[in-house]
Amino acid sequence: MTADTLTDVFETHRPVLLGVAYRMLGRVADAEDVVQEAWLRWSAADRGEVREPRGYLVRVTTRLAIDRLRQVKARGETYVGPWLPEPYVTDFGDTVPDTAERAVLADTVSLAVLVVLESLSPLERAVFVLREAFGHPYAEIAAMLDRGEPAVRQLAVRARRHVEERRPRYDVDPAQRRDLTERFLAAAEEGDLEGLMSLLAPDVRLVGDSGGKSKAPLRVLETADKVGRFLLGAARKGIPDPSFRFLELNGGPALLVLSGGKPDAVFQLEVLDGHIQSVYIVRNPDKLRSLASV
Repeated sequence: MTADTLTDVFETHRPVLLGVAYRMLGRVADAEDVVQEAWLRWSAADRGEVREPRGYLVRVTTRLAIDRLRQVKARGETYVGPWLPEPYVTDFGDTVPDTAERAVLADTVSLAVLVVLESLSPLERAVFVLREAFGHPYAEIAAMLDRGEPAVRQLAVRARRHVEERRPRYDVDPAQRRDLTERFLAAAEEGDLEGLMSLLAPDVRLVGDSGGKSKAPLRVLETADKVGRFLLGAARKGIPDPSFRFLELNGGPALLVLSGGKPDAVFQLEVLDGHIQSVYIVRNPDKLRSLASV
């Protein structure tokens, strides 16, 4: 296999590899590092031992991601305030033509699900991602992880049960979420408390991730009154030279707030029965760098 062919094969599978690594790690930069390491392993691999390139590359990427995840957990990193995954651009284009498959991929990369995945062990997370997001057979996952198939099935059942018990229930209609996001922005900009409150569910939650590096609540806010008043207060303070962009992040519509053309915050809403159930705000500048060129 020539160098050009090696590169072409790897680039064909790069989106899948990045998708696996991001779902495992919740961090774009870490996922890109893992994929780069997978490329080094691929370029140095014995071609005679690689029967199926995609399977080989997914296996290598998954193992590297597990190692990275274990390192993070072993360091016991502390984080200031609530933690949210790094926003991830998810425009699947024509690579996922089937509507049902697109919905599955979007659901497994949502902020709500990724937060739940943080509480799984690295092996449980790997099995969940490979099975639920990418549909790999149990036997194939077992081979990738050097585990017996019965053990992998047990991991899958445990991980799925854990996610289902903790994953909030939301409507996934992107048009409805986009409409509510636009109305949410208009009400906040106009200082319309009544209009904003009409959009919020009574038990709405606001989760702000700043990492202690910018302004955001250090605790989860709950109830429409607290969330609405916080949002209006934040809107009144404003940001210098603001502009706004709608884009698809983590499988759904999101609002990117820019200050002087640079990413300042990401807002994403989860909707249930026509009302906003959760407001996610990412303001940690380290998690917004990948959006500078979007």
